[in-house]
Amino acid sequence: MINAGIAQVNRGGVVDAWPATLVAALAENAERAADRIAIREREFGIWRERNWKQVLDEVLAIAAGLEDIGLARGATVTVIGDNRANLYVAMLAANVLGAAPAPVFADVPPDELFLYTRHGEPTIAFAEDQEQVDKLLKLRERIGRPVHIIYDDPRGLNAYRESGLMAFGTLMESGRARLARTMGLSTELLGRTCADDIAVLLHSSGTTGQPKGVVVRQRHISAAVHTGAKGDFFAEGGECFGYLPMAWIGDFVFTLSSTVFLRGTINIPERQETILQDLRATAPTMYLAAPRAWDNMLTRIQVGMADSTPLKRKLFDYFMPRAVEIERRRLSGATPTIRERLLLMVGEVLMFGPIKDFIGLSRATRAYTGGEALGEDTFLFFRALGVNLKQFYGQTETCAITAAQPDGEVRLDTVGRPLPGVELKISEQGEVLVRSGSVIDGYIGDDEASAKTFIDGWLRTGDAGEIGGDGQLRVLGRVSEVVRTAAGDQYLPNYIENRIKFSSFVRNVAVTGSGQPFLGAIVCIDFEAVGHWAERQGISYTSYADLSQKPEVYALIGKVLQDISAQLSGPLAIRRFVNLHKDFDADDGEITRTRKLRRNVIEDRYAPLIVAIYEGRPSVVFEASIVYESGEKGIIRRDLQVMDVGGSWT
Repeated sequence: MINAGIAQVNRGGVVDAWPATLVAALAENAERAADRIAIREREFGIWRERNWKQVLDEVLAIAAGLEDIGLARGATVTVIGDNRANLYVAMLAANVLGAAPAPVFADVPPDELFLYTRHGEPTIAFAEDQEQVDKLLKLRERIGRPVHIIYDDPRGLNAYRESGLMAFGTLMESGRARLARTMGLSTELLGRTCADDIAVLLHSSGTTGQPKGVVVRQRHISAAVHTGAKGDFFAEGGECFGYLPMAWIGDFVFTLSSTVFLRGTINIPERQETILQDLRATAPTMYLAAPRAWDNMLTRIQVGMADSTPLKRKLFDYFMPRAVEIERRRLSGATPTIRERLLLMVGEVLMFGPIKDFIGLSRATRAYTGGEALGEDTFLFFRALGVNLKQFYGQTETCAITAAQPDGEVRLDTVGRPLPGVELKISEQGEVLVRSGSVIDGYIGDDEASAKTFIDGWLRTGDAGEIGGDGQLRVLGRVSEVVRTAAGDQYLPNYIENRIKFSSFVRNVAVTGSGQPFLGAIVCIDFEAVGHWAERQGISYTSYADLSQKPEVYALIGKVLQDISAQLSGPLAIRRFVNLHKDFDADDGEITRTRKLRRNVIEDRYAPLIVAIYEGRPSVVFEASIVYESGEKGIIRRDLQVMDVGGSWT
């Protein structure tokens, strides 16, 4: 019998009996909506579809095959690669056996892979392609596992003769053969999963050290999607776009889990390079993107309009500023006039609709952003365009579901209200505390961190925040990052950094000033946005490093910092800055795989730049060690300018 775990709800059109596990929901979908499309994946330019019955059959076959090669309840399975339908199937198959899939970021280098395979000591791994197989084979040489490596894409692997290497199709055939000769095995497999089994093993961002293992159980995921559905955050039968990193909680909840529990459809692009093209082709009804992705999309639109016909540019310049102003007033509580509504209707036909079709959001009724603050200009632009873009708040430890902006109550500076079933409060220290059914029990193998983070059922998020009179949460930054200048002025670097990154010209920035007389900044320009700006200005450049040191670019970034400083109190204005010759890189340990700053690494690595900022030097020679592909090491030297905000750049 399937463990359905009945939780009676009434969500208007959504099934009343709420499954307790992903496996129970999958089986229910195959029974009640067998022919409905579950996964649509582009392969060699052709969109291939699988319905719910086909997905369940494949999941059971892979589960039977995995059990044949030794996967047991409580074991862990490594999954590494970009979004592929077969990798999602593998994760669900592991769940069938009571095992835990542990997805890893596709861009993790071989030397870091061990950190993501410590917990559970997985002996079985699924890999997308040859690149990921090579990483796993190097890991095996180092630690003796994984013993079995199952790959999805066979290209480049035909000549491999390593033991334990198997094609995904071969494993499926083996599993199907076992199901065919073992009467009742399919039914028996479907009854194994229970609510307390681990649904997925993820890892924290690791901003302050090694990533912590985050154990997300079936009951946590069930509660998260249930909460989202009751709060109208998710809808039954929706279509999402499967492009987010599979190792991120956002993908597991928004892409896989919400689709399984609510009988939606996952649209998977052919590869990361075709995301924009495939997004337009599928036009999902729900779309989640990080703030930087929304910024990039806005830049793409602006670049496209700049290169468009004179008529289109005139229409854009006429309708967009007016629509943005209407939306700004609407978010302040004003109701659009009849004339304004008429303007928006005409703009939808002539400009807004075609743009939404161009970016693939013509059908998006639910569009979200989270992880950090989204710039006001970007937020207003997309809402003025007619995209129902809203901010939400959550962590890996809450299955990404804590608070969201309800329709009609969207604000520029908040992340919304707690979703149904979520309790939220602010501690005496100003920290956001959360309690709900989707909050995990603790970290794996780290009792000390668990004891500090989970207290009496409440999760200490580590975020500083406040709840307004309207019940909406405003997140200020990280509590641990509250620092003081030499004069004792208190500030949150992350809060200021987010405001600086509202500019499309800034991709990353680290604000300095702890124990110093003023604030400084190490800036990483956005190569695409600044590059396009430079081309329009007739400024030639040869590389990122060359562009970053142009006097005109220093003037551009200086104006951005000057505008932000004008919004801050006098002692917290940014006085000096340096444009870095490169972007902060996860492979260099400067940011996490989810693009959060590792502040201690940056402050240590770029200490000479920080010294130059506060000693008033006009420039600094920065030396950095590099490792070539051959393994040889070298030193690279860069002359970097250090400038005053509000000074002269010519």
